[in-house]
Amino acid sequence: MKVKLLDKYIFSQVFLTCFGCILIFMIVWIMPEILLKTVQRTINGDYTVEMAVSILLNELPKVLHIAMPVGMLLGTILTFEKLSKDFEITVMRSCGFSFFRIIVSAVIISIFATGFTFLISSKILPYSSCRLRDIKRMDRIAQFVFPVKRQNGSIEKIIIVPHYDNINIKDVVVLNFYNEAQDGSSLLSSILISDYVKYDYKTWTINSAKKYLISKDGVFNNNGEDVENIDILAGISSNNAYKLMKYSIHRDRELTNPQISEYIKLLKKEQMDDEYRFMLNKYIQRFVHSFMCILFAILGCLLGFSKPREQKFIGMLIAVGIIFGYYITIPFFDLLAEKAILSPWITSMIAPSVAVALIIVIKKIKDL
Repeated sequence: MKVKLLDKYIFSQVFLTCFGCILIFMIVWIMPEILLKTVQRTINGDYTVEMAVSILLNELPKVLHIAMPVGMLLGTILTFEKLSKDFEITVMRSCGFSFFRIIVSAVIISIFATGFTFLISSKILPYSSCRLRDIKRMDRIAQFVFPVKRQNGSIEKIIIVPHYDNINIKDVVVLNFYNEAQDGSSLLSSILISDYVKYDYKTWTINSAKKYLISKDGVFNNNGEDVENIDILAGISSNNAYKLMKYSIHRDRELTNPQISEYIKLLKKEQMDDEYRFMLNKYIQRFVHSFMCILFAILGCLLGFSKPREQKFIGMLIAVGIIFGYYITIPFFDLLAEKAILSPWITSMIAPSVAVALIIVIKKIKDL
């Protein structure tokens, strides 16, 4: 009975404190930018009251997704610092409870937080991000480049789509290359320029275009002849290119897990390496970010454990540094993965590896 009462007591303390920290973090995060900008645009007449409320509601999942690990870290620190200050931790330890036995309730809460965070990133956030784009009428235009390679690995053509708005494929430029390469570089054989391309699930067809022939010396052989009905893509590559172009107008947070998984497979298949590494890194981060709720909760418990006369602000100061370091390095690791400096699997696992190392070091220092 005493064990059950202890678990219930710690569970309620950790839950309420973490909930409060998440709520405060969301308010602090959302007030300066999202709320003020929305209110200002509503007053100016850009948004109706209904649109403004809908925008704020659809912004919440993005903020909540960021706030969950932060709330677990700060909430557990505050809870266990209070328990330490009130000598409750001392009483528990004197009764024979180990550190891990005391934090069981906090870990259970963090497991639920992990599941909820993953649900947000995989289901709720993609839906709310797409809804937000529709409400704001943010019709994003893609600038898409699709290379087509021969079996020997040389470039056959590069298709450039400067404007794609989810409906029309406009202002297409096709760069055709000679089969032979000179000095390790491919030579342009011709350039096709068309106002639009027709896609029918099997082919990309140019109905009307200008074709400029180029000699191997780099000299234009004509002033642009009119050509009709040229298939610039056919078969599987045609369908893959269209899917890749549709995905390219979306940010990673607007894609569900099945969608981003398909996107990654298509990028790998078509050897679009930079985008493949970047999206793979973001995909793995979805799982890692959710799991950070557990690691941050354990870190918070460790930092909150203190002797009665020990300085209390040190744990909170370390926690702020951890939060700042975690979120400030995410774009840096994204860049390392994209440029192939490190594997996406390595860049994604650096944060949890550092967190585990901190848990081991802090536990050893505090002699728990």
